[in-house]
Amino acid sequence: MWVFGYGSLLWNPGFEVSEQAVGTLHGWHRSFCMRSIHHRGTDAHPGLVLALDAETGAHCQGVALKVAGGQEAATLEYLRERELVSSAYLEETLSVSLRDGRVVEAVTYVIDPHHVQYCHLHLEEQARIISTAVGGRGPNTEYLYNTASHLTELGIEDADLDWLSLRVRELVAS
Repeated sequence: MWVFGYGSLLWNPGFEVSEQAVGTLHGWHRSFCMRSIHHRGTDAHPGLVLALDAETGAHCQGVALKVAGGQEAATLEYLRERELVSSAYLEETLSVSLRDGRVVEAVTYVIDPHHVQYCHLHLEEQARIISTAVGGRGPNTEYLYNTASHLTELGIEDADLDWLSLRVRELVAS
């Protein structure tokens, strides 16, 4: 069983991984398009988390994580508890093209564009929200910074996350 990580799963998978490989998911792009009312914000002050938003011609680079043998059922139960807490994500099994040429089917969490937590905001508004929101798993800034730095370590470019990291640091400092 493979899982596609594009946000916090990059730096905090929460399950035993037997192999990982950089991969590309076609037809989707990573964006802060989900209001977070549990992990990185609250009902009163929602934060933002990354989700995969469907878009023709788009692609998202992330990491395919192979679940350790015998851990598939426990991992799926864990991921569903973690990712489906508010049903804003949909669980899909999608084809991911790995850098080494393999194609794997991976459990992937994508945004439900009809869910109340779905949003489409300009980068500046995203930065303002992320700079102040805090939820059950900590500050929204931590989520952004960890994700952006892990993408850089993996050699994955994401201009929006790079811009947001710089802008949020400016907002937090002022």
